[in-house]
Amino acid sequence: MRIIPLITAILVTGVMYLAVFERDALLAFARGEGVGNSGGDSGGDSGGDVATGTNDTPGADPARATDSATDKAKIGVVVLRTTAQTIDSAVVLRGQTEAARQVEVRAEVSAVVISEPLRKGSFVERGDILCRLEPGSRRAHLAEAQARLSEAKSRVPESEAKLQEAIARLSEAMINWTAAVKLVQGGYTSETRLKSTEATVAAARASIRSAESGLEATKSGIEAAIASVSAAQKDMERLVITAPFKGLLESDAAELGSLMQPGSLCATVIQLDPIKLVGYVPESDVDRVKIGALAGAELASGKRVQGRVTFLSRIADLTTRTFLVEISVPNRDLAIRDGQTAAILVAADGVRAHRLSQSALTLNNDGKIGVRIVGKGNIVAFAPIELVRDDVDGIWVSGLPDAVDVIVVGQDFVTAGVEVAPTFREADK
Repeated sequence: MRIIPLITAILVTGVMYLAVFERDALLAFARGEGVGNSGGDSGGDSGGDVATGTNDTPGADPARATDSATDKAKIGVVVLRTTAQTIDSAVVLRGQTEAARQVEVRAEVSAVVISEPLRKGSFVERGDILCRLEPGSRRAHLAEAQARLSEAKSRVPESEAKLQEAIARLSEAMINWTAAVKLVQGGYTSETRLKSTEATVAAARASIRSAESGLEATKSGIEAAIASVSAAQKDMERLVITAPFKGLLESDAAELGSLMQPGSLCATVIQLDPIKLVGYVPESDVDRVKIGALAGAELASGKRVQGRVTFLSRIADLTTRTFLVEISVPNRDLAIRDGQTAAILVAADGVRAHRLSQSALTLNNDGKIGVRIVGKGNIVAFAPIELVRDDVDGIWVSGLPDAVDVIVVGQDFVTAGVEVAPTFREADK
């Protein structure tokens, strides 16, 4: 039997016994307490003093010795004394540029293009001709409609004259009928004469109605002729297709000799000054965005632009639950193109926040993010926070008092309600 393994096992067993069952005595021995026990039998007074744990040093304070031992039992932490600052807050969006207006100008009539095409990239003013179409027989139709209008107008005096003539005949018939009535009443004529005058009055009235109908028909003919002339003129106007606003041609105009049908594309015109920045804001930040708020953006090319919010949607996208935001940006040199990716910052009201290192953040038992702070009596407490933004020097958080002591080293080794021994340091300015 080998003796060395046996001795090793005995020594390990002894050490384990001391570490488990005699831990307090072993720690006291390591701190030098109870050293006088070895001389307890040889020195009566001195041995008694050591045994009772009294301090032999003249003027020593037993309470101070107890506090020193208690401080050694507290967990030491590093605490950052920080004060809140007012920082500019911004809503961060991802979006893209978009033309303020874009129109596909199309033909309304069927005809052949007789104008030279404008090439894409050309600048156009409002009213500039994009496509001119062949009139064909439209001029003849317009002349015919104008002739019918003149003819209808010429019939008006004749119809009015017939009406006046009918009115005069009625007046004469009424006079004859009145005389016949008086003669019959005096017994100077017969009833037959009275009936004859009554028939004449009825015929005169019928003539008036006929003349009035003729006059109305003439007026209706004039209205129809005017409508025909207007339609023919409008048809002629549609032969010239013009730019609806000042802008830039994104496509070539229709080629010379092309047959245009109703709906055929003549040209595409876009307006890039001002240009729009379009993004979507989440519903958690939508109340922070205001119409007229200052906004800036950095394009994928590195160019930075600035504008103001002109539109905020009232209806959320059903899929993403986000709200459309439009920002108008000046683009006089047309350097910004439609469809460029942009990182957008929309200015919002400033907030009071503390700047901390990310390592200072921790979680409580409920999984809420926050920091552990040192309060009155050096007692630890957990304070939930809200992330505002981050930068190269750390993160900005809100939800804390204006002045607070945040544990930045050792926060994961303490819990709320524990007394600690803090070492303070001031926040970097």
